[in-house]
Amino acid sequence: MSLSLDQIVAEARQLPRAQSAELFDRLLAEMIDNPEAEIEQAWKIETRRRIAEIESGAEPGVAGEDALAELRRVVGR
Repeated sequence: MSLSLDQIVAEARQLPRAQSAELFDRLLAEMIDNPEAEIEQAWKIETRRRIAEIESGAEPGVAGEDALAELRRVVGR
């Protein structure tokens, strides 16, 4: 017999704080590490599109050194 979502939430609320935090972290990591197939496919298409634009010259690339400098500026380091 499987539990309903409400039952799972009620059970999770009974856990000690450290265990409920670990449960949250595990669920979140699983969602991030295993994106839905649709999202993964959309990113593949977008990545290929961007690469094609750069390779064709339609979009200028950014030198790695310049990109890192901009990142440091934004992050404040």
